[in-house]
Parts: sequence; C-alpha cells; structure tokens
Amino acid sequence: MTRLRGRLIVLQVMVIAMIVVLVVRLWQVQVVQGSRFVTVATETRTREVRVPALRGAILDSSGRPLVRNRTTLVVSVDRGRLERMPDGGAAVLRRLSGVLKVPLPKLKMEIRACGPGVSRPCWPGSPYTPIPVATNVNPRAALQILERQEDFPGVTADIQAMRDYPNGRDAAQLLGYLQPVTQSELEKREGLKANYSGVDLTGRDGLERTYDAALRGTAGLRAVQVDRMGKVITVDQQSDPVPGDILVTSIDAKVQRIVEKSLDQAMQEIPNSDGAAGVVLDVKTGRVIAMASRPNYDPRVWTGGITEKDYRRLLSDKSGKPLVSRAIAGEYAPGSTFKISSASAMIADGESLHGTFQCPGAYTVEGRSYPNAGGMSLGAISLHEALVKSCDTVFYKAGYEEWLRDGGKTPKSKVKEPMPKMAKAYGFGRRTGIDLPGESPGRIPTRAWKLDLYNSTRAEMCRRAKIGYPEMKNESRAAFAKRLANENCLEGMIFHAYEAVNLSIGQGDVLVTPLQLARAYAALVGDGNVRSPRIGWALMRPDGTLHKEIPVPVEYHLPVSDETRTYIRKALSEVPSDGTAAGAFRGFPLNIVKIGGKTGTAEVYGKEDTSWFASFAPADNPRLVTVVMVAQGGFGASTAAPAVRRIWEGIFGLGKGDNNKPIQPALPDGKPVTRLPAISRDGTQ
Repeated sequence: MTRLRGRLIVLQVMVIAMIVVLVVRLWQVQVVQGSRFVTVATETRTREVRVPALRGAILDSSGRPLVRNRTTLVVSVDRGRLERMPDGGAAVLRRLSGVLKVPLPKLKMEIRACGPGVSRPCWPGSPYTPIPVATNVNPRAALQILERQEDFPGVTADIQAMRDYPNGRDAAQLLGYLQPVTQSELEKREGLKANYSGVDLTGRDGLERTYDAALRGTAGLRAVQVDRMGKVITVDQQSDPVPGDILVTSIDAKVQRIVEKSLDQAMQEIPNSDGAAGVVLDVKTGRVIAMASRPNYDPRVWTGGITEKDYRRLLSDKSGKPLVSRAIAGEYAPGSTFKISSASAMIADGESLHGTFQCPGAYTVEGRSYPNAGGMSLGAISLHEALVKSCDTVFYKAGYEEWLRDGGKTPKSKVKEPMPKMAKAYGFGRRTGIDLPGESPGRIPTRAWKLDLYNSTRAEMCRRAKIGYPEMKNESRAAFAKRLANENCLEGMIFHAYEAVNLSIGQGDVLVTPLQLARAYAALVGDGNVRSPRIGWALMRPDGTLHKEIPVPVEYHLPVSDETRTYIRKALSEVPSDGTAAGAFRGFPLNIVKIGGKTGTAEVYGKEDTSWFASFAPADNPRLVTVVMVAQGGFGASTAAPAVRRIWEGIFGLGKGDNNKPIQPALPDGKPVTRLPAISRDGTQ
C-alpha cells in the first residue's frame, strides 16, 4: 500500500510539473512573444507576388521590329513547395507529366538547379521563384491544371510574354539573348529584387544586356491573402507593372539582310572558311547600320530553356563558337587594309606626300628577302600608286628605316615608333567602346609590348626550348615551335627588324577587329574624328514619347592633316577601277556610284589567308563605310571584295537579283535614316 501511495505521489508531481511547464510556455507564447507570432502568422497568410513588366521591343532605324514580344501559355513549378511535400512532389510531377505530355525525367531535369557538373536542361535562376517547365501550352491542359489545384499544388499556368525574332537569325549576336536572373545576382545587386518579378529574364549578351535596365521596366506588386491550400482569398495591395522602354537602333533591317546574305554566299564559296564578319558604318555619325558574323545561330534556341546539346554546340570549337561575334571579338591580321595607317605615319614622320618611292619585287632586311605581292616590280612610283597597286616593298622600307632611327636592336631611351603610334591613333590596339559586351582590343606590337610579353612568358619559353612540343602530332610544326621558343627564350625582349617590317603591312603580331577597321576608315574618309560607334539610337517610352537619345561620343581628332587624308582617300578611290579590286568590280557601274576601298590578304600560319576588303561610298563624299572579313578566305580581291560589291549593289539597288529582276535599293540615296521613327501611343509603329 505504501508503495502504491508513493507511485501516486510521483505521478501527481509529474502531472503538476507538466501543467506548470505548459502554463509557462503558453504565457511566453501569448504574452512575452505574442506580438512576434502574430506578425509571423500574418506573414504566413500573406503572399507578395511581383508581376513582370512587359519588356521593351528592339526596333531598327525605321521602326521595324528586330526583337518583339509574343504571348504564350506557360506552366511553372514552385520547386520549394514540392520539396516540402512528403514525397518531394513526385506524385504532382507524375500527374503534370501526363497532362503536359512531357516525359517525367525531362520535368525533373527542368527544375534542377544549374551548377558544376549539371547538364542542361536545368534552372539557372533563383530557387525561390516559379520555374517554367513548358511553353506554348495547350489551353485545355492549362485549364485542367488551374481547375484542379488540389491535384497540382505548387503548379501554375499563366500567360507570359516571350521574345520573338521576326528576322530569324539576322543579327543574332548583336541582339543578344535572355536568361533567368540568378539568386546570387539578386543577393549581390542592391535594388535588384525590387526590379525583378522572379520570373523575369535578364539580358546576357548583346543589346539585351547593354540596355537591360531600360528594356526591363519595373515589376508590379500584388500582396494577396491565401488559405492553407494557397488559393487567393483577397488582394491587400496592388501596383501595376511599368513596361520597359523601346530601344530604337541605328540598324537598318534591309541593309542587315543584305550583309547577312552576302556573308552566307562568301562562306558557301569558300568551304574551308571558319568565320566571317561584315560591318556597315555611317561615316558622318559613327552609328552602326549593319553588323553580322558567321557562324551564327537561331536566337529562339534560348526561348523556353535551352537543351544541353544546343548549349554545347553554341560553345564548341567544332561549330565555330557561334555565340561569339567576329565583328567585335574576332582578332585578325588586317593585311594591306592597314596601309592607311602606315602611309599616314610615313607622312607624319617626314616623308613627302608627293615624293617618289621605289617599288622593287623584293626588299632585303638583315639578309632576309621580303617579296612584294606576286613578286611584281613597279619601279619608281608615287605614294598614290603604292596604295592603288598595294606595293608592299614601299612600306617594308619605311618600316625598317623607322625601326633603325629608333635604334634598331638597341633602342634609344626615347623611341618615336611612328607606325605603332599612328596605328593607335587610328584606334587599333584598344576597344572602340561600342555599346555591346565582349569586345576585343586587338593588338599593336611595340617595343614595350614585346618586353612585357617576354617577362610574362620567359619561363615557359625556356622550358619549351628544352623539351619542345611532344604533344604536337605534326613533327615539322613541333620543330618550328621549338626553334621559336628557343629564340624567344634567348632574345624575346628584342623588337626585331622583321617585326617592324611585318607591322608596316598589317602582318605579324598586328591584330584588329572588323569594327576597328571600319571605324578607322570612317575617320579617314570622314571629318577626321575618331568616334566610339553606337548601335542604340534612342530609348522611347511605351507611349511613343522620346525618353533619351543615345549620343555617339567623339573621342579625338586624327593626328593626320586634311591634305593627307584627302590624298589617301583619292588614291583608294581608284582601287576598284584600276587597282587590286578591279577584277571584283568589273561591270559595276562606278560611273553611277563610285566606290573606294582597299584589299587585304593576311597570311596565317597553318591556315589559309584572311581575306579583307574595306570600302566607302560615294568615294568623293563618303557617307557609308563597309568592311568584310572572311577567315581562310584567300585573297582579299577574290573573296571579301566580291562580298562587299554585293552589299553595295543591295544598298544602292544596282544589278539584278536571283530572279533576274532589278534589285530594290535598301537606301535609294545611299543615306541612312536621319529621323527617329514615329511610335503610336499604344506602342505600335
């Protein structure tokens, strides 16, 4: 009995203790922490939904759409909500797979987070936002999902705007593409969360990236009360999204199409070519009228998520890395198109503009013979004829003598380097500053550059001088590379005579981009100002009013006299009629539209020559500059020059098309549009 009474006492104590603990805890929850839990409970029932803004369209100079929006039914999945389910959302995904007719493994891949070792498709955006898993959804399937939310918790179907490309592949690299904003970006960039809806996309390349903030607009906000099933009970607060600005560009869609077609034809004619680029610039304003690159790709590949196969193709060497714009990022030796800079340097360094120059079939420097193109010998000629006939030996001599005056292999304390200095004045060796990401600077070799290169590569060159290149399969190339490494190890800091000679004709270590060359020619034949090219012309409000015009900065004036610039322009004006491009322009009505220009053929070790033609028209009062580069295209006169001819024929409406009918001119008077297009209040053109 005593034992039983003891047990009852212990039980009573335990019950009383539990009641005391419960009372204390209730007092803490309701009194001490009551206000905090009320707030938490309210937040649990309140959902803030950011409503995406309509992204602004991208138009050409006449108001024609380059990128526009189209609406589509999109089904999205809240991965976080699925993960909180007992089965991780497996049952929901199985039902969704049946409704959408999408394989279950594909749905699971779509909602995975992208990361190292994760193949596409995957979700590169924030894990806390709905993940689109299907676009262009059948309305019946979307309605089934919305009406049976108890079967599809965490799944939504709504109408969203998606990017549309009415011109297909045209200007793909220039326009850029969109991808979801990542969680790390939301966390790092202050104010970004307020501007993104969570399902918005952000510009990753091209104009979409440069003008992302303006095109994106401002997301709206809806604060709603929901029940435990997630269904909306009432709307507490709502602000409408503000559509993004419309970007009007200086691109002319008709000229762009002509350039694209001309590059396609050039690539077809030269099967071994691995790339090409074309640029058309407005001489007077510095605005880009057209810009194309090959290989290119279909920008619609990004819409609705990209597959692993397509993503790898865009980045692979085998496909030519079509994401890269060779117009601004491709670096190539310019060949004889570079002679405008060398000729300007010769005159600035004291040569007579109206002097006489010897053009032998070859020029010998330190025991090595440097032949003229084709070994031709023209005897005593003017600088005018040296440019028209593209006499290399005239420039070899000038480059070598300038190198000697600077001290040769033992340079003076202060070197003049006239040719490299003039090349940099033309804008070579640095970025143009165009309103596109990913631009390359090119390269102009100088004595200082050679010393910096030596200091950074000496250890590796000396190592290679000993072990060679056993990984190279071609024995002759491996032997050549080893000899070069040995030379660089011993005297890699010396700027040699052969480097000065090669520089004079745009060879050796000289690298430029097609855009840089176009800008240089625009400065030469225009007003002498070096401009930073622009594609964006103006930002317009959605109602058609002007928000901001985008100016083209003038960086500086060329250190070349008007007399010299006029002299060189007149010489180049005879290249298509009497010079190296005469064959390419045979039959072209030069009496109607006179074209000026310069061919370029640049040697590339282990590959075919790079083909160039830089041109301008009308030759007497230039308004447009057109440059075409075809990698591994052979002679400039045989590949690039005919491509440029086709572009001029399309611009001015000269000749006949594929159907033997007269070509309709893209720019009847050869002048770009000078007034912004009118946009209606509803945003239509």
